[in-house]
Amino acid sequence: MKHTTMKELPHDERPYERCVKSGPEHLSDAQLLAVILRTGSTQESVLELAARILELGGPGEGILGLLHLSLPELMSVKGIGQVKAIQLQCIGELSRRIWKRKAIKSPVRFNDPVQVAEYYQEDLRHKEQEEFHMMLFNTKQNMIGDVALSKGTVNASLATPREIFIQALKFQAVSLILVHNHPSGDPEPSREDVLLTRRVEEAGRVIGIPVLDHIIIGDGTYVSMKERGL
Repeated sequence: MKHTTMKELPHDERPYERCVKSGPEHLSDAQLLAVILRTGSTQESVLELAARILELGGPGEGILGLLHLSLPELMSVKGIGQVKAIQLQCIGELSRRIWKRKAIKSPVRFNDPVQVAEYYQEDLRHKEQEEFHMMLFNTKQNMIGDVALSKGTVNASLATPREIFIQALKFQAVSLILVHNHPSGDPEPSREDVLLTRRVEEAGRVIGIPVLDHIIIGDGTYVSMKERGL
């Protein structure tokens, strides 16, 4: 079978050459993927294959769509076998880990609910179960820990004040923010969300580790319980 390789593309369309000449920052999302994929199929070039993969992630998602594509979804694309599908998944996971590690190491202060929501949005928005996370902060409001406390059912996560403050004390945190997702995509707080937040807030007052907010992640949106006065 004859595959369309990088060398068969016009010189000015070859991502490798463009990367050498101008740097990877000047490559499009499709060109970056093409460098990894290397070959297309008998019907299309590697750049066309890369473009189709990006479309699979959903309209407007671009390269971020890779984070939410499963192995079977990637392998459903003609020209993508198991090896390439695993490579693509690992690229997405590597990018996410680098970004999160940078956020933890850098002196970024999470003073705004939007910052918190953006930090978790791509991780949590497409989860099929609720996940409960906690951000831990030092005296300068810099994040010193990002703890995944639990995974629950379709509509209920499992977390207790005891578990929350065991982790907070372990990190010697001086404050914390609670974060969880709603698999339905609707971030409106449930009665259980409100009751849990109040229980944790009361425990935090006693221990001396205030709860700054509880952010609920939906599909492309969020709710700050602090902003809601809850």
